[in-house]
Amino acid sequence: YGIPFYLQYLAHWPEYFIVAEAPGGELMGYSATALMLCMFTVMGKAEGSVAREEWHGHVTALSVAPEFRRLGLAAKLMELLEEISEKKGGFFVDLFVRVSNQVAVNMYKQLGYSVYRTVLEYYSASSGEPDEDAY
Repeated sequence: YGIPFYLQYLAHWPEYFIVAEAPGGELMGYSATALMLCMFTVMGKAEGSVAREEWHGHVTALSVAPEFRRLGLAAKLMELLEEISEKKGGFFVDLFVRVSNQVAVNMYKQLGYSVYRTVLEYYSASSGEPDEDAY
């Protein structure tokens, strides 16, 4: 995604942006966009129906720098995002993850998430590769 996408999220849902920082001030997370490198660790939003006043949280991006993985950081960031969603009146949190990303799929399952459905060709591929499905 480009910078306008992230800025729109930041403007609408600033409370859903969480950054993790090492004791020395080093940022431990980053987004997939090179221009946004080391700015965001977890990014989410609220989704739902204004008419029915039904809301839920949605994890848009979660990333931890390789040197800080396997420390429980992703689980803590998810916990914080879930708490924010609950305080805002959300009754669940959802997300999409690449079918091929078994490390992430397993982590989310350990955190209590389950596969609700498969969304065919959710992720656009580059350089002639086929699009990828998501859970």
